[in-house]
Amino acid sequence: MSKKTILILVSCCVFLGGCKGDSFADHAGEPARDSTSALVPAAEAQEPARDNTPNVMVPAADETVSYGTDTVTIDASHTDQGYFMVRYTGTNQKVKLQVETPGEDTYTYLLSQNQEYETFPLSGGDGSYTLTVLENVEGDMYSVAFSQDVDAAIEDEFLPFLYPNQYVFFVSGSDAVEKGKELAEGMHSELEVIESIYHYVTSNITYDTEKASSVSYGYLPDVDDTLRTGQGICFDYAALTAAMLRSQSIPTRLEIGYAGEAYHAWISVYVKEVGWIDNIIEFDGSSWSLMDPTFAASTNDRDLKQFIGDGSNYTVKYYY
Repeated sequence: MSKKTILILVSCCVFLGGCKGDSFADHAGEPARDSTSALVPAAEAQEPARDNTPNVMVPAADETVSYGTDTVTIDASHTDQGYFMVRYTGTNQKVKLQVETPGEDTYTYLLSQNQEYETFPLSGGDGSYTLTVLENVEGDMYSVAFSQDVDAAIEDEFLPFLYPNQYVFFVSGSDAVEKGKELAEGMHSELEVIESIYHYVTSNITYDTEKASSVSYGYLPDVDDTLRTGQGICFDYAALTAAMLRSQSIPTRLEIGYAGEAYHAWISVYVKEVGWIDNIIEFDGSSWSLMDPTFAASTNDRDLKQFIGDGSNYTVKYYY
């Protein structure tokens, strides 16, 4: 079977900012016209229901392999699990983490000020990473506080996209995990779980235009807050969907790139029955198309949905 990828597009104009475009902001709150023909083809024989017990993988900073200074600690104890952790305990109010992958892509994160460890995925797979913590000097100028090369040999290629991380954060007690369990109950396959969670998000979460216009740089989603309020921006849609799927042991990758000339975020999902499936949204019995929880929940614009459904419009730059 050829490898493909399920892409659940969650449109963001600036990943750490709001979502862009009057075409869908103007329709926020409208019910989705997209009836989304079932993601899952009818089974010839009904399989037993899958186990919907949540499986929340817990990152750990054992400090058995760690590097740093008095204010910076990089814990690389579990690179074989596809992640590393960073803690900053200094007083600088603007601190960034830059990650250079084996493929020479550079990821930039804003570190929190809570002096606790944060988890980051080794998205580039096996190889050598350069991890650099930068402290703000003034304006847009930063100085290197600490830098370390780390080698990774990951046990399973899916692990970076099963663990929670800074962008997709959840714990075993998260409401999102419990909701994922509820939505997966009685489902017979991972495809059915994806369909169930997708329809829940598009039917129950509305696009928050006010939040999108005021969100600040460095914003991180709170999946339980999105679930509780029933509102969110594109980043919130993506994180909530990813958290529920990951807690159901379905590898889910948050991807950043371009849809045409606009900057966007979307999700790819691996399913055992199919593998990685490219350029997908829904399954109508014979073909797949891209699925976009944000747009499906907020617009009836046929042209926009046709654009979303054309996988050739998307170019991936980053994986989280």
